[in-house]
Amino acid sequence: MNKLIFATNNPHKLQEVQQMLAGKYRIVSLEELGCHEEIPETADSLQGNALMKARYIHQKYGVYCFADDTGLEVEALDGAPGVYSARYAGEHCSPADNRQKLLAALKEVASPRKARFRTVIALIDEKGEHCFEGAVEGEITTAEYGDAGFGYDPIFKPDGYQQTFAQMTGEQKGEISHRGKAIQNLAEYLNQ
Repeated sequence: MNKLIFATNNPHKLQEVQQMLAGKYRIVSLEELGCHEEIPETADSLQGNALMKARYIHQKYGVYCFADDTGLEVEALDGAPGVYSARYAGEHCSPADNRQKLLAALKEVASPRKARFRTVIALIDEKGEHCFEGAVEGEITTAEYGDAGFGYDPIFKPDGYQQTFAQMTGEQKGEISHRGKAIQNLAEYLNQ
């Protein structure tokens, strides 16, 4: 089975990607690689941050790898929090803090509160650098629903569904999510 290094310290992202690529690739975490430092994410775009993380691991460890960055873009907030989604409520905030700040910011906004989740994956392999994107349209709910998933999942309901990502199984979410679509694009490239 082929081995892929995933440049993340986020255990939830790691588990999600491992489920999506199970049986095809063995996904190796940064911890397993021996990388325990925080990788900078200072670019002003999702693609820039994904490339920054992949390049860091590739240069420091000399391995082929991939990294991702994800942003939640809310129409009523002109695309915010976007690239700052993970630290929307401050540098050392929790996912719950981010959700609370977003719900407060949208308190006076009527439904539907349109939003889009986007993921960009950057892969560095023997052929160079490649980027793969996935997106899902939806809306921000008025309260939190469900306890699965992570991040903004309890307040994001994808178009065409009555459940938030946090109310879905990992498999259901993986089939329609932004990260799932980006991983599918990555897998198609890897399987060529």
